[in-house]
Amino acid sequence: MVKKRVPDWLNSSMWSSKPAPSDDHYNLRYSAITTATATTTSPTSSTSPAEDHSVDPPVPVPPQPIIKDPPEPQRIQESRVDNGANDQNGNSGLPSADDISRQAQLMAELSRKMIDIRELRKIACQGIPDGSGIRSTVWKLLLGYLPLDRGLWSSELAKKRSQYKHFKEDLLMNPSEITRRMYSSTSCDTDESRCESKGLLSRSEIPQGEHPLSLGKTSVWNQFFQDSEIIEQIDRDVKRTHPDMHFFSGDSQLAKSNREALKSILIIFAKLNPGLRYVQGMNEILAPLFYVFKNDPDEINVAFAEADTFFCFVELLSGLRDNFCQQLDNSVVGIRSTITRLSQLLREHDEELWRHLEVTTKVNPQFYAFRWITLLLTQEFNFADSIHIWDTLLSDPEGPQETLLRVCCAMLILIRRRLLAGDFTSNLKLLQNYPSTNISHLLYVANKLRVQSI
Repeated sequence: MVKKRVPDWLNSSMWSSKPAPSDDHYNLRYSAITTATATTTSPTSSTSPAEDHSVDPPVPVPPQPIIKDPPEPQRIQESRVDNGANDQNGNSGLPSADDISRQAQLMAELSRKMIDIRELRKIACQGIPDGSGIRSTVWKLLLGYLPLDRGLWSSELAKKRSQYKHFKEDLLMNPSEITRRMYSSTSCDTDESRCESKGLLSRSEIPQGEHPLSLGKTSVWNQFFQDSEIIEQIDRDVKRTHPDMHFFSGDSQLAKSNREALKSILIIFAKLNPGLRYVQGMNEILAPLFYVFKNDPDEINVAFAEADTFFCFVELLSGLRDNFCQQLDNSVVGIRSTITRLSQLLREHDEELWRHLEVTTKVNPQFYAFRWITLLLTQEFNFADSIHIWDTLLSDPEGPQETLLRVCCAMLILIRRRLLAGDFTSNLKLLQNYPSTNISHLLYVANKLRVQSI
């Protein structure tokens, strides 16, 4: 059998191989998936990784906070363009001619009465220039939150923001307040003096089914105690969201307010989606959305960033929810199947690298791709570069997952020389701590894979 030759355009030196630390932010299901995978045999070999290597596959642990030196004080706009210097890839902080041209194209498209979504996707997939102040609007359009008719924007936003306000009032209310309101609604008509009181109920006035010790399935207190474990998990995860960014971390009023907004969104989502609820890692997907919307130059949009983020988060997760649903892990639409598709994509475009990783060194893709896919690469690159990648992911008319798999495949191909020279231990370490790279070139390679597959 003749091995496929790697195209010359893949052997570019445009990327760096400088290692970059990365937090091992695994989903709790990762342990079960990788343990099961490590005990299975290779497609072409009966030898397991544990038999061939002195190092067993790593045992994932729940995410822990990253301990870093305190970052330098930063403005709320923490981006590659705003820093006024060269970024880690050697790019100038000043906008390029391509950025200026693309910004003008996006502005022209957004000024139309009826947005051409196909044209908008075509322009945005190349990256939305930092500092232009339009990423927030473009993302809302790409996610289907804003209608294509500009004339409907005001009414649609007003409706959604009002709806979210009601969600907060109804779903984040303390059970004591719910019980008081339930009682008040039935007694006000007969006892006006009681309604004018401070709303405190005596023990005898509390309905039996709504007592804190009630075991009834419909009791608001019973539901409250059931939700408390998930709320505690959300609170822990939110507190360790991007600990190196003042926007999310620290004791400032801004950081506290932003964390509270993330927590409210995730709690409401969990309560409205009882079949899925909250899964560890959702906070990492939520963070880029909230950051972008909170940094909108329009003050009104900033004031309603939490509401806008909630609905865009729902839209984004609607196409990714199967990766978070543990019951679907082993199905044709679950995370195992998605990772298998990545393996097949690599084999199709670079069989030599695929064979070295999965047959020779037995580095199963579950050991690294689980985090890549479920967290949309938010833990593999710095925050600004993740935002750039998301411009491309959100622009895919088929949804972000297809482009995500091509980007993941491109990530492997870009470091193929180091992978081909490595063994199980070194390759696993490299893939779990992906080196810094030129993001524009990475997306270029990923797009090439799309063209080759057509």
